[in-house]
Amino acid sequence: MMKSVTLCAAVLSAALAVTLRAQAGGLDGEWIMAQDVYGNALYRRLTLKVEGGALSGTINRQAISGTAAGGKVHFTARGEQSSDEFDGILENGALSGMLVHTQPDDPKTTRSMWTARRMPARPAGAPTRHEFVPSVFQRQFSAATPPVLHVWPGDSVHTTTVDAAGMDEKGAPRVLGGNPQTGPFYVETAMPGDVLVVKLTRVRLNRDWAISDDALMSRATDAELAVKTKDLGKSVRWKLDRQRGVGSPDVASERLKNFSIPLRPMLGCIAVAPGFAQAPLATGDSGRLGGNMDFNEIVEGTTVYLPVGQPGALLYLGDGHAAQGDGELNGNALETSMEVEFTVDVVRSKSIATPRVESATHIMTVGLGGTLEDGLRAATGGLSQWLEQDYMLTPSEIAIVLGSSIEYTIGEVADRNVGVGAKLRKDRLAALTP
Repeated sequence: MMKSVTLCAAVLSAALAVTLRAQAGGLDGEWIMAQDVYGNALYRRLTLKVEGGALSGTINRQAISGTAAGGKVHFTARGEQSSDEFDGILENGALSGMLVHTQPDDPKTTRSMWTARRMPARPAGAPTRHEFVPSVFQRQFSAATPPVLHVWPGDSVHTTTVDAAGMDEKGAPRVLGGNPQTGPFYVETAMPGDVLVVKLTRVRLNRDWAISDDALMSRATDAELAVKTKDLGKSVRWKLDRQRGVGSPDVASERLKNFSIPLRPMLGCIAVAPGFAQAPLATGDSGRLGGNMDFNEIVEGTTVYLPVGQPGALLYLGDGHAAQGDGELNGNALETSMEVEFTVDVVRSKSIATPRVESATHIMTVGLGGTLEDGLRAATGGLSQWLEQDYMLTPSEIAIVLGSSIEYTIGEVADRNVGVGAKLRKDRLAALTP
């Protein structure tokens, strides 16, 4: 009899161990968590680990602790001023439940629903090069637009863009104007709180003409010049000699008949979708997500860093320019269609205040704001943050480096936001002691 009881106990113990391992296998790892906040989805990365019924992990970078048993979970995330209690159940590979939010100085509690789906596992094999031929183009930077393609960090995409008026490489109208975009591209594992890395490996002209105009933006004109130019604004067509790499007005005045400029293809727009509870942004606008920055350093060979606001980041790009002077002073650059190839990556759990651009020679930030002063402050603050995060400099050291070495350019004066670029040469940064 004793032997039978002992055997039964051993079998039950083994069964319990198998159950716990199954539960752990069903919960361990990364999840895409969505909290319903008055009808808006707040997305965060949830990481879980179960050991012997004890649950630990993180929500983004905040630690959590709790229990897991029988497919049910309970865990707490405590901050300095609040506490979140999560109850949930694992069913059909997904988590769902109730969140109770409390604050020590407030007797009220807030309840909301939450769900979580498992972060997809990266497929085996080398990164993929995708050939994407766009059939529709977007006129908003929006989180609601379905992605045109899912890609993984390390993958590359070869595609094309239409010009700011919506015409393709053959001059055929494909969409209404207003900087229509190719995308969005969903980058697997990218989550709010991460940084999307976009390396532009190819930015090339795919037709032999561009359109600009002869206006001057009022932000850049004094009273006398404003009067002289008040009736300007006619369209100017440019010939693009791709073999020689120069552009010239198609119909030139006598004084401009020998005038030509070097071509430097660039992207006026590159952006991710707006973050939590933010409205879609028109593709003529810009902000922390990037957008219509019209920064003429975003050329082939540069890398752009953007703060992720939605799962998958949802990357948009377009508004190709054959060339552009600082500020996009005419209100248009040499607007044209483009052939583009880019590679994506994700830097996890890093906060950046402004879009960043890196070239072979410089690190750069793009400050965007309603005035030149606002743009200047944002660009300087963004570059200061870069020095603090990646070079571990103190405020005093940052002031010394910036004061002696910073370079500024006016990137954009044509749109609602002014853009200012702040730059530092890499050869000076190479001398900094890690």
